[in-house]
Amino acid sequence: MTDLLTQPGAVPYPTEPATDAHHVVIVGGGFGGLYAAQALGRSPVQVTLIDRRNFHLFQPLLYQVAPGGLAPGDIASPLRAVLKQQANTKVLLGDVVDIDTDSQRVILKRGQTVPYDSLIVATGGTHHYFGNDHWEPIAPSIKTIEDALEVRRRIFLAYEAAEKEPDLDKRAALLTFLVVGGGPTGVELAGALADLAFGTLEKDFRNINTYETKIILVEGMDRVLPPFPEDLSTNAAESLATLGVEVRTRTLVTAIEGDLVTLKSGDAEETLRTKTVLWAAGVKASAMGGILAEKTGVACDRGGRVMVEPDFSLANHPNIFVVGDLAHYAHQNEGRPLPGVAPVAMQGGKYVAQLIKSRVAEQPTPKFVYKDSGSLAVVGRNAAVVNLNWIKFTGFPAWMIWLVVHIFYLIEFDNKLVVMTQWLWSYTTRNQGARLITGRDVDKVEDVMRGEIRLQK
Repeated sequence: MTDLLTQPGAVPYPTEPATDAHHVVIVGGGFGGLYAAQALGRSPVQVTLIDRRNFHLFQPLLYQVAPGGLAPGDIASPLRAVLKQQANTKVLLGDVVDIDTDSQRVILKRGQTVPYDSLIVATGGTHHYFGNDHWEPIAPSIKTIEDALEVRRRIFLAYEAAEKEPDLDKRAALLTFLVVGGGPTGVELAGALADLAFGTLEKDFRNINTYETKIILVEGMDRVLPPFPEDLSTNAAESLATLGVEVRTRTLVTAIEGDLVTLKSGDAEETLRTKTVLWAAGVKASAMGGILAEKTGVACDRGGRVMVEPDFSLANHPNIFVVGDLAHYAHQNEGRPLPGVAPVAMQGGKYVAQLIKSRVAEQPTPKFVYKDSGSLAVVGRNAAVVNLNWIKFTGFPAWMIWLVVHIFYLIEFDNKLVVMTQWLWSYTTRNQGARLITGRDVDKVEDVMRGEIRLQK
């Protein structure tokens, strides 16, 4: 790695006037980083939050941007707006590319440096193609707003191209959507596609019948939603089938070449023709995991997640903490790592903030205990599964619980109000108003769907 510390122009980032306060630098404005920053708001410390984006993204609802159910601004909150009432906190827009553990500085892409007394790294994860990264341009995932807009573009371009396609075989390929991965994201995306095809778009076209849409969800395990209890997985699969989604378990994608996808189930192989493949099969840690491993000697798991101590610190580096999807925390739950879900990141971020406050005040440090309140996933209109550990819900009651929980955890009040209003309108009218095709090549529908133009840069 190039030593950014020796590059010309590698100077400290402009800061507030010198202060003796303990300086906490947080890298990443997702759930872990933002909850840590908020928990430190009234503490006698100085906080600097650094993110390559100027907003916090509510990722659990990102899949609804793809079919046009929500607009990006509905689920994103500017970090400066969220933290503006915290006088001890400042936000920097920047990309952290290195860490100098000896001098306790993080290094930004253009060479600026920010010193820290305590460092919290919460840079999350990205999509994982299990060694097939060349599939990414053909089978996009949904981890960022740009990803969701690209997926939305492809979904609606497929329908627009089908409207103009006289060849029945080519039209069938345009109206076939393959979702890879039967976890919560895959299930929710497949259900949203079904609601779109068999509800919202029902009367929008004249030359095609959107009921001819074929939505296929493939999962390598023996059931969808593997982390959920088996009865809830079964209910989710049945709900998907009722919505019109074809669910195939114990099925793997072995090749993607143009509009041909090879599926393998046991010893049997099948070639499927589709113009739209959407990836929801795996997550790996961000590149920051490798940087931390190189600089601190800490170990990472196969997914690139950093092995952390019981207090989320790194071995031999008690002032560096890793929370959220980047952390491999295996100190409870019988040695199994905590899942990469928002509640784990939230609780981890708040815990590390409390630990730092206790250290600064020279008080005993608390012990972290993750409180698992359960899990939930929406399948489609009036259909969801909820496991609260002590009780389970399916169908409409689960769907209502899912709505309330997601509204509650949205960061800003205006986001809560807008999303609640949008959902009520969509439920009443079956209309999804953010069905916009964006991008430089929207006038080249045929080229896009032939694969000659794939990914917007």
